[in-house]
Amino acid sequence: MLAVVVVSSIGITACSTDFLDVTPPTEIPSSEVWGDGALSEGFVTGIYAGLQQGGFSEQMLASLSDEAVFTHTGRNINTVNEGSLSPSNLGWVDATYGWSQMYQYIRATNIAINNLPKATFTDQGLKDRLMGEALFLRAYYYQQLVRYYGAVPLISKVYELNEDYSVTRNTYDECIKFIIKDLDEAATLLEGKTLPKGRTNKVAALALKSRVLLYAASDLHDIPTAKTKSALISGYGNPEFLGYLSGDRKARWQAALDASKAALTAGNGGYMLNLTAPVSAAEGKKNYISISMGGGSKDKDVDASAASEIIFGKYFSPNLTSDNGRRHGLDNGPNGYHNWAGNTPLGLLVDDYEMMDGTKFSWTNPVHAAAPYVNRDPRFYASILYDAADWKPRDKISGNVDPANQIQTGAYDLLDGDGKLINRKGLDTRQSSIEDWNGSRTGYYQRKFIDPNPDIVENKDRQDIPWPFIRYTEVVFNAIEAYIELGQDAEALAWLNKIRFRAGMPAIKATGQALREAYRQEKRIEMAYEEQRYHDARRWMIAPSTLGRSLTYISVTGKFKSGKSMKEPYHYDKTVYDYSYVPVTEKAHENRTWVDKMYFRPFSRDEINRNASLKQNPGYDQ
Repeated sequence: MLAVVVVSSIGITACSTDFLDVTPPTEIPSSEVWGDGALSEGFVTGIYAGLQQGGFSEQMLASLSDEAVFTHTGRNINTVNEGSLSPSNLGWVDATYGWSQMYQYIRATNIAINNLPKATFTDQGLKDRLMGEALFLRAYYYQQLVRYYGAVPLISKVYELNEDYSVTRNTYDECIKFIIKDLDEAATLLEGKTLPKGRTNKVAALALKSRVLLYAASDLHDIPTAKTKSALISGYGNPEFLGYLSGDRKARWQAALDASKAALTAGNGGYMLNLTAPVSAAEGKKNYISISMGGGSKDKDVDASAASEIIFGKYFSPNLTSDNGRRHGLDNGPNGYHNWAGNTPLGLLVDDYEMMDGTKFSWTNPVHAAAPYVNRDPRFYASILYDAADWKPRDKISGNVDPANQIQTGAYDLLDGDGKLINRKGLDTRQSSIEDWNGSRTGYYQRKFIDPNPDIVENKDRQDIPWPFIRYTEVVFNAIEAYIELGQDAEALAWLNKIRFRAGMPAIKATGQALREAYRQEKRIEMAYEEQRYHDARRWMIAPSTLGRSLTYISVTGKFKSGKSMKEPYHYDKTVYDYSYVPVTEKAHENRTWVDKMYFRPFSRDEINRNASLKQNPGYDQ
């Protein structure tokens, strides 16, 4: 019998129902599964469940980076961010990259890959498509393991009961070659195939290849370079598990560029990446909101055609209330709307959004410090909810406490009903009259990926925004980085400025190291909250000065101007108030630090005990 755990517990309901028209029974003889096209398709469909909720877990990868902090205690995120993770204390591990979860789904892909060539149903086109999908998924799950753990054991057989499961790690080079081979074969098999959204396709295979080869060319995986930047890696006895010991690094950058160009050529051009000058600030904000909605919002100001940005995404069914990814607004929205404020933006991220003219924001600039949320990159307004930002009708969930419908993260002078001067904490603070325990610690909230449709009340309703595993602009960034590392600055600048023009930002003029820094800044902003920063900071080996920084928050106060006053309820009014904004460094909630062992995750002690052949990553043997 075919182990039904592979079909049923893999969780068909976790995939988009756009293509779920097959519901296999819970226990089917394997001869029947591979003798029936519909059952074979149902089996492969089930393997997509390893993608889980995409990046819409309640605890986001952004909170392992300098983008965000997770508001609630007791979730083991601090174990990672404070550098205390170990083989016996792994901290928070999401199911989208967990060791056992990834190998569970890799086993399922191996079952499909080993059985499809022997399948007796006669539709060869379907066989090819399912094989292409299975190969892509195996490559995807392996690249998840490799980018968190370094080299891992490559398993392509299906283990049975009572076999010897001891297996050594392959080299990093072998892992990359294995993944690329699967992706090349997947792209060939998926050529000309039209698949519903939520399934993979040829362009997705080419785009993932672009990512894998870009990572492989990076500093962390070029061992001679990595050794100069980390004494821990320099002293590690098995560097072949971490990267390339030698070889032509320029050739690796060229391979990444070639893969990126192939994916861009095969793709649809993305969304509005053909501009020759910046759009207006209002258009830039709208463009970025539309991209982050991925075609999932019915808001009147969202351009549905921005769905073209997504190459491979996780789509959610409005009929499945179990899809936790649909409650992203509840998980992360303001507590003053009865939401949970999960992954709140850090001041570190907010401060990195440039001014509208392309200059850097600085707290030492008195004009900036007096009005920090004025004339910023339009993507700031599309990504961050800050004090006085306009938001949804609050009375739909919280009552008539805020007719202005503005975010309140400060403390403000007010006159109470008796005309007495009081100091009122904002509705979206940790001293709010509404769910104070769910208030932001940072003074900011995430707006990106939260549907702006005013008819959606996050505490009660579920949104249908897809998660972009890979979007077109990521592949553009991959090409830009490879161009820069190959010294082809003009090509890099041309693409980089197309991204900026779409956002309403002016062109960059830079070369050499300045261009490299400008590119990294641009990617940080454009791809915020998209599971890029954590990996980029590590592979560029800039984590000590980025991920290891102390948390920064904002303290906002509003004091009456001379002769002015306001009765409750409060609303933002700079003719009545003098506002002050003070950045605050905080270490009590998370005392972040960086230690070089965090470049790679540890293998659990249980896994090492089960498999004595598995050698541990550097820094975790003690």
